[in-house]
Amino acid sequence: MMKNGTFEKVEKSEKILFGPRAALVCGFESEAEEIITGFFKVIGVKDLPLVFPANTDGETSLLDLLSRPDQSGRGLSSSLDCAIILSGITENELHRTLSAFRGLELPRPFWATLTPISQTWTLSALIAELRKERAAMEKRK
Repeated sequence: MMKNGTFEKVEKSEKILFGPRAALVCGFESEAEEIITGFFKVIGVKDLPLVFPANTDGETSLLDLLSRPDQSGRGLSSSLDCAIILSGITENELHRTLSAFRGLELPRPFWATLTPISQTWTLSALIAELRKERAAMEKRK
């Protein structure tokens, strides 16, 4: 998780991460959206509203998107990069999600958690930043 422009280690605890309890699920096809919806229930991340941003949501702030009703945007086509932005879940739920997702045969998404800094960012700005971070990390390998 990023805090004050630096990364902060996420522990294994019941501490709740910043923001409203919700997840943005971007850029997946409708079949994958269905799998992801079931996935969160299977791994025990319950009562997590899922919002599926559309192409037209790129300039919308993350906080505004996370405030939408559960399942909004589901099934709409999207050419956004695959990304999952989590908010208001516990540190343990984050670890469980990241670990279990690797077992799904879905496109590798960008991952992020909402922070006090990123809450006002647009979805497009966050995805652009995540793209840069992934490229930098892959360059180091």
